[in-house]
Amino acid sequence: MYNLDHNLDVSKLDLTKPQVMGILNVTPDSFSDGGKFLSIDKAVDRAYEMVMEGAALIDIGGESTRPGAQPVTEAEELERVLPVIEILSKALQIPISIDTSKPQVMTEAVKCGAGFINDVRALQEQGAIQTAKELDVPICLMHMQGEPRSMQHEPRYKNVIEEVKSFLLERVQLCEAAGIEKTKIVIDPGIGFGKSLEHNLSILKHLSEFVALGLPVLIGVSRKSMIGALLDEPADKRLFGGIALAAAACLAGATIIRTHDVKATSDALKICQALVHSK
Repeated sequence: MYNLDHNLDVSKLDLTKPQVMGILNVTPDSFSDGGKFLSIDKAVDRAYEMVMEGAALIDIGGESTRPGAQPVTEAEELERVLPVIEILSKALQIPISIDTSKPQVMTEAVKCGAGFINDVRALQEQGAIQTAKELDVPICLMHMQGEPRSMQHEPRYKNVIEEVKSFLLERVQLCEAAGIEKTKIVIDPGIGFGKSLEHNLSILKHLSEFVALGLPVLIGVSRKSMIGALLDEPADKRLFGGIALAAAACLAGATIIRTHDVKATSDALKICQALVHSK
C-alpha cells in the first residue's frame, strides 16, 4: 500500500518523456464511457487496468463536461468521486487527478488523496485560485470558450491560437500572483471545448507555440467529435484516429496525453519517443 505525496510537484512526474493520463469517468452521461464505471468496484478495477497498461496518472471525474452536459450539484459530484479516490490513493503508486472546477470538490478530493487538479475552467470559479494555492498540488489550466451546455454553438475566434495562448498566459500569471508555484502548473488548450473542427486542427498544427510557453502541455483528443467529423465514426470506433492525433501531439512536444485508450496510446508514445531519440 502506498500513500500519495500530497506535495507532488509537476517536476516529480517524469516529463522528460510524454506520459499518459488515464480517464476514469464516474458519471452516467460522459460522451464515451458514461455509466460504465458508476460502481466503485468497476471504477477501481478500471483504474488498476489502466495502470497496468501504462498510465502515469488517473484522472477521476464526477461531472460530465461533454457538449450539452448538464451541471451536477457539489454533493452529487463528491458522492461519485470520493470513495474511488480514497481507495486508489492508498493503493496506487501514481498520482490521482481530480477533474473538477468546484473548490470544495478540490478540497475534499485532495483530503482523500488526490494529488493533481484538472480544471476545465482554469480556476475561474469563485475561490478556486485560493483553494488551489492552499492545497498546494499541481493544477492543469484548460481553455474553454463558453460553458459545456453551449460551448459548441458556433464558437468564434479572430485568431484561435493567439486568443487561447493569451487566456492561458493570463491564468498562469494570476495563479503565480496568488502564490501558486509555476512548477505546479500545466496548460491545456482545450481541444473540443468551444472550438470548431478547424479551430481544433489549427491548435494541433501549431501546438509547438503552446509548448514554447515553457510549461508542460496536456492534450486530450481521445474519442472526440473532431475524429468523428474527420472519419465519420461513432465514439466507440475512434481509436485509430485518436492514436494518430496523440502521436502528432507527442511529436509536437505535448507532455501529458489524456485518453480512454491507455494501452494503445502508451504504445504509440513509446514509438514516438524512439523516433525522437534516434540518431
